[in-house]
Amino acid sequence: MAKKTDFKKRPQDQIFTLHISLEDVSPSVWRRLMVPGLFTLDKLHSVLQMVMGWQMSHRYDFEINKERYAAPDDFDETKVKSLAASLTAAVKEQKTFFYNYDFGDSWRHKITVEEIQARDEAFNYPICIGGENACPPEDCGGAPGFDELKKTLADKKSFDHQEMLQWVGGYFDPKSFDANRINRDMLWMIDWNREPNDQGLYLPFNGEESELRNGMDS
Repeated sequence: MAKKTDFKKRPQDQIFTLHISLEDVSPSVWRRLMVPGLFTLDKLHSVLQMVMGWQMSHRYDFEINKERYAAPDDFDETKVKSLAASLTAAVKEQKTFFYNYDFGDSWRHKITVEEIQARDEAFNYPICIGGENACPPEDCGGAPGFDELKKTLADKKSFDHQEMLQWVGGYFDPKSFDANRINRDMLWMIDWNREPNDQGLYLPFNGEESELRNGMDS
């Protein structure tokens, strides 16, 4: 009988199951994601944007093992580590790390490594396998602003109701979440084996950037 390969010793076979929770938001906005361990942190950022519902509009970083991974910036007071590091290499044995997005609104995501398992050929990775509630709209003022926005939209007698309704485009359901749509219309459209374009976007298999942007903005 052939000796069974230990997938933990082969990074190319490792699949991470991650639980992502947006901090300081109630009710909880969370997602569960399965992603290859060889994905770079830069690529993981793009996956998280799609899974959560963000729009690639702001800077970001990761905090892992007391190290900061980010794009180099002239204003950084401390040296940052490269986003080209793979998920496997950066996380190592760490069970929890953080993803920060939009340093103005300060959206902080707690990411928990729930499991590392062998690749299953029946799955199309990355894949969203769970979650609850809608991501806040971009530039709504962080967690306090999001709370206020939800109250205003729910109260049709509010002085600001019509203005805020128009600001979100006419409709916003804070309970909305559809893993099927995230997988089918976003994650599985992307050719993750290709390099991103000059804007840092990973493009669909047909290479049409406009379709990806339309999917993220809808």
